[in-house]
Amino acid sequence: MATRAPDMSPLSVSDPLDVSRAEIYRDHQWHEPFRRLRAESPVYRCENSAFGPYWSVTTYKPIVHVESLPELYSSSWQYGGITLADPKETATFTMPMFIAMDRPEHTAERRTVAPAFTPSEMVRLSTSIRERTAQLLDSLPLGARFDWVDTVSIELTTQMLAILFDFPWEDRRKLPYWSDWAGNIELVHNEETRQQRLNVLFEMGAYFKTLWAEKAKQPPGPDLISMMVHSEAMSHMDEHEFLGNLILLIVGGNDTTRNSMTGLAYGLNKFPEERAKLEGNPAIIPNAVSEIIRWQTPLAHMRRTATEDTELEGQRIAKGDKLALWYISGNRDESVFPNADRLIVDRENARRHLAFGYGIHRCVGARLAELQLSILLEEMAKRRLRVNVLDEPDRVAACFVNGYRSLPVELSRY
Repeated sequence: MATRAPDMSPLSVSDPLDVSRAEIYRDHQWHEPFRRLRAESPVYRCENSAFGPYWSVTTYKPIVHVESLPELYSSSWQYGGITLADPKETATFTMPMFIAMDRPEHTAERRTVAPAFTPSEMVRLSTSIRERTAQLLDSLPLGARFDWVDTVSIELTTQMLAILFDFPWEDRRKLPYWSDWAGNIELVHNEETRQQRLNVLFEMGAYFKTLWAEKAKQPPGPDLISMMVHSEAMSHMDEHEFLGNLILLIVGGNDTTRNSMTGLAYGLNKFPEERAKLEGNPAIIPNAVSEIIRWQTPLAHMRRTATEDTELEGQRIAKGDKLALWYISGNRDESVFPNADRLIVDRENARRHLAFGYGIHRCVGARLAELQLSILLEEMAKRRLRVNVLDEPDRVAACFVNGYRSLPVELSRY
């Protein structure tokens, strides 16, 4: 990530079960508080956090329950959106996006971009993904130290985003830069960084506004901008909604896949016996991809807001309360995933993971993420490439994107 969240909080946080604290992700210390929450209080009220009061939902079953009731537990930006942050700019500046909408608006806008991620599109894109992945792997040095995050994860996902948006190739590195600012909700704690974030987002919006105008003059094409500009549901978006949907598609396409690609390298090195299984049997790559995504969980949470008084796992939830659905914890629920802290490449139920969400808001680009990871593993297997991690990673200090800044590695052959 290009932007390091400030190591500060507007409140003195004393609750050890406040799992919104950025430092527990930076220091990779989130396992124990979530383990306690799952065992002692799967639906837990945190009164004092940097994001205000919220409920933590930390086990698999209640997360799925909440996701299954989108009218009762809203995703709408009008109630606060999909992250724990309640943006201070809400009164004067909002950025609606379809993941932060309820039905029917959500349905119409999601349907607009969904054709970019159909099975037939995955077939069409697979050839270019494989060619680009092969070219990148062939350019990497053997036995020399380099940063896997920047050289592999960011570059491959950035190339994919540029193709999806038909984005100018020479400017493609602007995409992860914008994504880093857009996805970093910790920046709202500080007025200076909050304003810097807005300035970067306005810069992004101005760039894409030019692309939008160009696409409006051309016949419909298969890229996301063209799909939006030529659709009934999204062609009349105002600038704020356009910006919101760009943030969704860029962060969704960049941070999630790139951090899973890094989790792939880190996890297989951490569990060498699982790496040996994969190296000896490439046929299990599709299952291994699901397990890597479960184990990494690139987005730690999504937020919902109760639209009326209700009850969840014996806890009384009031209208207006915000709930954090901790996918990162649900994916470690031992009642669903035995030995959940272990990466097990042939885990029988790996596809049940919650990293893509559940229900109507399940990640629209899930197939593409799986495809990119599968091809990366397949091309590595063809070359008998092994990633050896040299030092612990530098991690993102954030409770939303569960990610990496850098991972020093070297390659060898097996």
